[in-house]
Amino acid sequence: MAAIETNELAREFEGGIKAVDGVDLEVAEGEIYGFLGPNGAGKTTMVRMLTTLLQPTGGRAFVAGHDVAQDPGAVRRKIGVALQEAALDPLMTGRELLALQATLHGISKRDSRNKGRWLLNRVGLTLAADRRIGTYSGGMRRRLDLAAALVHTPEVLFLDEPTTGLDPVSRKAIWEEVRKLNEEGTTVFLTTQYLEEADRLAGRVGIISGGLLVAEGTPGALKAEVGRPHLELTLVEQKGKESRAEIVLARFGQPLPARDGTLMVELQNGSSEVGPIVVALNQEGLQVESLDLVQPSLDDVFVQQTGQHLEGASEDTDDVEAAT
Repeated sequence: MAAIETNELAREFEGGIKAVDGVDLEVAEGEIYGFLGPNGAGKTTMVRMLTTLLQPTGGRAFVAGHDVAQDPGAVRRKIGVALQEAALDPLMTGRELLALQATLHGISKRDSRNKGRWLLNRVGLTLAADRRIGTYSGGMRRRLDLAAALVHTPEVLFLDEPTTGLDPVSRKAIWEEVRKLNEEGTTVFLTTQYLEEADRLAGRVGIISGGLLVAEGTPGALKAEVGRPHLELTLVEQKGKESRAEIVLARFGQPLPARDGTLMVELQNGSSEVGPIVVALNQEGLQVESLDLVQPSLDDVFVQQTGQHLEGASEDTDDVEAAT
């Protein structure tokens, strides 16, 4: 049984505005599914329907085996939801919020205390458990919101842009927790504006544009559809040697137009050909000064499918890499 399944799911608003226009989607149990889309593409509407916050106007959707329109109560008992705008009472403490959430789910007072302690420790908030939420940083709020979504041990977890606006260290902490949850069997439906987040976490990615699912697959497969990796290189004392170098490069793939003195070739067999290329150039008396293997990115896929860059796609990931 799929954890999430939709058939021609649609939502039309007043005035004939089709926010979601017949989407077929299937997310397997135990999967992390990344859901990408530009602003206004229908991403938020889709999530609101799947979490029973908005009624579909067409098609059907099942989450954890239950129809979101016909049996919303059963769906809510099976899902956890951490929306981008967390509704956290700033006057409550973190411990009080988790206790309230447990009460709403019918968990006994003793069990809620134990679960609250465990969750606070899990998301790294034990020392801040009795502080008012109004004093929490953005990263602490997001981690508390995640803990609140896990109080009743949901089968399916919906995360709506969980790391937007967070610093690299907080973002890394959320990523690690999402991975742990998935390893424990939780299905995760992740919407994000950070392409590297989808690339690192998601087993499969879906791209929605204009209310339609325009692309779906593993990050690797989607990037492969855009094109093969290409090698960019410059030569020592290059002047007058470009044509000889291009002849050598043509043996390994499709030469691409040079750019500002940089020679480029699309590689047939990926990174395994970098070494042989350098050797072949040296044998022709051509010494490599610098080279860079450039892989297709999810941003390339996104641009190809939607005609625009995703907000946050140009986010510098150097700090995240350093924190990893």
